[in-house]
Amino acid sequence: MIEARSSNGPIIDVRNLVKVYGGGRKEEVRAVDDVSFSVEEGEFFGFLGPNAAGKSTTIKVITTLLAKTSGKVTVAGHDVDRKGAAIRRLIGYTGQSVGVDGDLTGRENLGFIGRLYHMPGELLHDRVEELLSVLQLTDSADRRANTYSGGMRRRLDLGAGLVNHPQLLFLDEPTTGLDPQTRNAVWEYLRKLHKDEGTTIFLTTQYMEEADRLCQHLAIIDYGKIVAEGSPEKLKAAIGADVVTIRLVRDDRFDENQKRALSVIERAQGVTRATTFDEGVSVQADNAGATLLEIMRLLDAEKIPLNQVALSHPTLDEVFLEHTGRAMRAEEVKPVSRMGPGMRRR
Repeated sequence: MIEARSSNGPIIDVRNLVKVYGGGRKEEVRAVDDVSFSVEEGEFFGFLGPNAAGKSTTIKVITTLLAKTSGKVTVAGHDVDRKGAAIRRLIGYTGQSVGVDGDLTGRENLGFIGRLYHMPGELLHDRVEELLSVLQLTDSADRRANTYSGGMRRRLDLGAGLVNHPQLLFLDEPTTGLDPQTRNAVWEYLRKLHKDEGTTIFLTTQYMEEADRLCQHLAIIDYGKIVAEGSPEKLKAAIGADVVTIRLVRDDRFDENQKRALSVIERAQGVTRATTFDEGVSVQADNAGATLLEIMRLLDAEKIPLNQVALSHPTLDEVFLEHTGRAMRAEEVKPVSRMGPGMRRR
């Protein structure tokens, strides 16, 4: 995949963005902490991170739905604090919460959005039918949306963000809750939209595969901070060696066994780096196949109980692990110990 960095200047520019919830009270939470990045016009940009990392807060600031605490954000040259109306006219947005009108049919929902953008009748009709087809909603297009399943409502909501052929499309975890078949259909449509129409797409996601397959450039956010940025290929190439992931049995001796395993693995021939993470030990090795056999022999000699061992080429999972020291899971929430009692990132 070719990186889409250009010299024409960014369509989105975020500098030193900070968003604090709590307004100075004791329970104040810094949801976004001095974040800076840019998105080039025509780029498919991914904002990757676990739940509660600060993705949605950032995208809501950029789309003028949420006031920032400090920093500077511009969209197509418009400042979010002073030119919100101009920004909203040129973007499409699909948030995490489904926003369709349950009393309208699927077709009526999409048509209503198009009329708000003053789309001509014939153009709007064709666009609505196109979206109903690609989102697999044609057969139920004339049913009220309140009779739709959760997945169908999610698809309809995604379509609402696409009706007006936006210059800049924001998608906040758009495929969450979709079945694999529909998710793949959405991916194919977004690729086509980006390629054929040159739409700039800003995607937030917690799915590694989604980011890897779709995005030309990524920023990985964790605990409100950018921890890595670049194309998926460059981020994975920076890991270098093959990766052996060793997950240990979670018992009352896990911490002790993890320390012993790390000590043993570091002595194995061929290991270039070994680090602990929340489930065990991650190992980088130049000749991982042969090194894996040596690691298994040493761990067996030490009688360290294993849960799972996996050998892989570098993936975005390893990139995240490299920069955060833990694996990313969709259900992950921010540990209370990092924020103080009772605090939770939004």
